[in-house]
Amino acid sequence: MSQLELKSEIQRLKEENNALILAHTYQNDEVQDIADYIGDSLELSRLAANTPHQVLVFCGVHFMAESAAILSPEKTVLLPAPDAGCPMADMADAETVREWRVKYPQATVVSYVNTSAAVKAESDICCTSSNALRVVRSLDAEEIIFLPDKNLGSYIASQVPEKRFHLWPGFCRTHHRVTVEDVEKAKNAYPEAKVLIHPECQPAVSARADFVGSTKQIVEQVGKLEASIFIIGTEMGIIHGLKKRYPQKKFYLLTPGLVCPNMKKITLREIAASLQHLEPVISVAEPIRTQARLALERMLALS
Repeated sequence: MSQLELKSEIQRLKEENNALILAHTYQNDEVQDIADYIGDSLELSRLAANTPHQVLVFCGVHFMAESAAILSPEKTVLLPAPDAGCPMADMADAETVREWRVKYPQATVVSYVNTSAAVKAESDICCTSSNALRVVRSLDAEEIIFLPDKNLGSYIASQVPEKRFHLWPGFCRTHHRVTVEDVEKAKNAYPEAKVLIHPECQPAVSARADFVGSTKQIVEQVGKLEASIFIIGTEMGIIHGLKKRYPQKKFYLLTPGLVCPNMKKITLREIAASLQHLEPVISVAEPIRTQARLALERMLALS
C-alpha cells in the first residue's frame, strides 16, 4: 500500500475497532501525523487511564504500553512493534531493587516510568521527567532511591538539596552520549539560539542549557520565550511537532546522535497490521499488575 492508502486503512480499522492511537513525541513523523494524541509519558499515561476507547494502539516503547495495560487491564493494549524496548528500563531489575531497600531501609523508592512492571511493583511511587521534582518534593522521606536514570536523578537531587539521594547507575543511551563539546559546537553555529535540554543528558551538558525540562516542558517553553531560534537537546522526533506548533520559529537538533532506534521501529505498516489482527497485545500478570498500579496511581494523583 502507498502511504495514503495506509492512512485510509488505519482510519477505517480504527473506527471499526473503537481504537485510539497514542504516540510519543519521539515517534516517526508519519506516526505522529496519524495519531489521535501525541504526548510525553505522563500525558499518555493519563489518556490511557481515562479514555473510554476499548482498544489502545500505543506507539512508543514496551514500558509505555505496559504502563497502559497496568492502568487499564480491561482494555486491549496493542504495541505495533513488540521488540521496541528501552535499554535504560533494562538496566533495573526487581531483585536488585529489593536489595537496595535492605541497604537503605529509610529510603523511599521513586521509579522513573522507564522501568518494567516488575520494578514498578517494587517501588513506592513512579515519576516522569515532567513531574519528578513534584513527586520527590511531595514525599516525607529524607532519603530517596531514584532509579534507573542517574542523570535525571542527579538533576532532581540538585533541586532538592535537603534530601539524600541514592542514584541507580542507569542512563538513556541516546541522551547520555551527548557531550559538552556537542553543546558548544551547536552554540557556536547558532549563537542567537536558546538551548533547551532534556534532564536525561549528563549533568555537565544540562548545566550549559538555557532551560532543562521534559519533552512537554520543552514544547511549552518554546512558546513562552521570545527567541526565534532554538537548539533542542532531546530525541529528534520532537522537532516535527515543534515545527508544526511554532511554524514561525526555527529548530536545530543539538547533535545528529539524538536518535532512539527503538522509538523509530513503528511505522504506518505496523499500525495497520496491529489494528487488522488486534495484536501484539501487551498485558501484565497478577500480582505484579496490582502492585505496579499502586505506584503509578500515586504518581497520577499528584499530577
